[in-house]
Amino acid sequence: MAWTEAKQIAECILDGFDSHYRQFREVTAKARRRFENADWAAVQAASRERIDYYDQRVVETVGILRREFHLHNRDERLWRRVKVEYLRLLPQHRQPELAETYYNSVFCRLFDRRYYNSAHIFVWPVFSTEHLEAENPIFRPYYPARDGMVKIIGTIMDGLGFTLPFRDRRHDIRNLMHAICSRFPDNRALAQNFQIAVLTEPFFRNKGAYVIGKIINGADQTPFAVPILNDEQGGLYCDALLLGNDEITDIFSFSRAYFMVNTQVPAAVVDFLRPLLARKSKAEFYTAIGFQKYAKAEFYRDFLKHLRYSSDEFKVAPGIRGMVMCVFTLPSLSFVFKVIRDRFAPPKEMTRETVKEKYLLVKMHDRVGRMADSWEYSHVAFPLARISAELRAELESECAGSLEINGDQLIIKHLYIERRMTPLNLYLHTADHDEIRHAIREYGDAIKQLAAANIFPGDFLFKNFGVTRAGRVVFYDYDELCYLTECNFREIPEAPYPEMEMAAEPWYTAGPDDVFPEEFATFLLTDPRIRKVFLELHRDLLDPAWWRARQAVIRSGRLDDIFPYPQERRFRRSLSQGTAR
Repeated sequence: MAWTEAKQIAECILDGFDSHYRQFREVTAKARRRFENADWAAVQAASRERIDYYDQRVVETVGILRREFHLHNRDERLWRRVKVEYLRLLPQHRQPELAETYYNSVFCRLFDRRYYNSAHIFVWPVFSTEHLEAENPIFRPYYPARDGMVKIIGTIMDGLGFTLPFRDRRHDIRNLMHAICSRFPDNRALAQNFQIAVLTEPFFRNKGAYVIGKIINGADQTPFAVPILNDEQGGLYCDALLLGNDEITDIFSFSRAYFMVNTQVPAAVVDFLRPLLARKSKAEFYTAIGFQKYAKAEFYRDFLKHLRYSSDEFKVAPGIRGMVMCVFTLPSLSFVFKVIRDRFAPPKEMTRETVKEKYLLVKMHDRVGRMADSWEYSHVAFPLARISAELRAELESECAGSLEINGDQLIIKHLYIERRMTPLNLYLHTADHDEIRHAIREYGDAIKQLAAANIFPGDFLFKNFGVTRAGRVVFYDYDELCYLTECNFREIPEAPYPEMEMAAEPWYTAGPDDVFPEEFATFLLTDPRIRKVFLELHRDLLDPAWWRARQAVIRSGRLDDIFPYPQERRFRRSLSQGTAR
C-alpha cells in the first residue's frame, strides 16, 4: 500500500511540473506573435507573469498533496520510496533536470530543512542531460563552400518562420555579407569544412528577436548573434552582426531580462551555447533563458564544489557598509552574499518586507542591462570554520534574526546572491583620467537608461553602483528604488534671504515624493575631476525638466530604445523605430 501511495505522490509531483512547463512554453511560444505585432506592453507583461508561474504551480502541487494524501508528518520510508518512484518516471523525460528541481521545491515546501539531504531531495542531479535531444533538431547546419554565403544567409532568414516580411531582404543580406567580409577579409583562412550552425528558434526579449549561432572554421568556433527588429510599419530588418565572445556576451548579461526561447529540451540549447561563451556558467545560461529556479540549484551545486576545493574565509565585502544589507564575499568566488539587517538606522524608514519587495520588483522589471539580477535563497548553510571573526561579529550583531547555529554550520535563513562587481566609489578612487571619463559616462548612461525603463534609483551615491569586468556600470542597491512616475521633480526655490543658502537646514519643505535634481551635485560632485566630466557628459541629470520629460514619455506609453550592443555595430544607425533592449 505504501508503494502504491508513493507512486501516486510521485506522479502528482511530476504532473505539477508538466503543467508548469506546458504553461511556460505556451507563453514563451507566443513571444513570436507579440514581437511581430509590436505589442511591447504585452511583451513586458508576459515577461513578468512567466517568472511567477513556477512558484504558483509548486504551491498548487503542495496543496493537492496535502489534500489528497493528508501529508502532515514526514514518513521517512514513504518519502524515500517517493523519490525512487519519481526517478522511474524520468528516463524518457525531456526536462529531467528541471523536473528534479521541481521535486526539490515541493519537498522543501512540505518539510523542515533538516531533511534537505540526498536521501530525500536531489542535492546532486541523477540524470545526465548531455545527450538529450528534442524531437526536432535544435539547430541547422549550413555549408558556405558548397552553397555560397549569399544563398545561405537568405535561407537562414527564410527559415526563421516569421509571418511578417523583411522590409528589404536584399539590403539585409548585403549588410550581413559586408560585415562577414570585413571580419574575414582573407577567404583563404577559411577551412574547407567551414560551417555555420544556427539555432532554429530565435531568442526573444523586449523589442528584439535574436538569431543565435556559431561559425565553425576548422577547430575554431566563433559565436554570433543577429538582432532582428520590427520597424513597426509592417516589416522586419537585421540590425547588426555581433561576432565573437566579447560582442555577444553582454546580451546574456546578468543585468538583463530573461529571453523567451521556445524549446522542448532546454539542456540542448544550453549545451549549444556553453562552449561559445566559456566564461559563463551553466547556471547563467539557464537563467538567461528563463529557468532561474533550476539555475539557483545549479549554482548551489557549484558553490558546494567550490567550498570543497577552496580554503579561504568568507569576509565582509570591501567598500562602504550599507545601512540595509550586510554584504560578504568569498574572495575566491565571483559572487557576493547579501543579508537584510535586523534594524535600519535613520534616515532609513522601511521594513524587511519592503526590502524584499524591492528585490522582487527588480526581478520582475526590465533591467535594461543596468540592474543586477539576484538569486534569492532560504536556509543556506555555511561552514563556521570558514567565517572570518570580523564577519561573524557583524552578522551576529546586525543580522541575528536571520541566523541559526547548527553544529559546525552557520545557517542564514534568507539571503540574496549576486555577481560580484567593483564598487564604483572604489573604482573611481584609483582611476586615471580616461578611466574616470569612461566610468562617469557609464554611470550617467545607467541612470538615464533606468529612467527610460521607469526606474528611479533613489540613492545616486557611487557606492550603490558597481563596475563589471566588462567595464559596464550597474546599479545594485535597491532599498530606495521606486518607479520614476511616482516622483515629483522640483526646482529648488529661490532663498528669501541670501544668508539662508548658507544655513545647515534647507529653507524649503519637501514632501515624501519630492526630488530636487539640483541637489545631486552637492553630494556627488565633490571631486573636481569627477565634477568636470559629469557636467560635460550628464549635466541634464541636474535639471528637473529633463526628469519630467522622461516621465511624460513613459506616461505616453512609448518604450524607449536601449541597445544591448554598441551603436557602431548597427547597420542602420539613423533608424529610430523598432529597436532592441
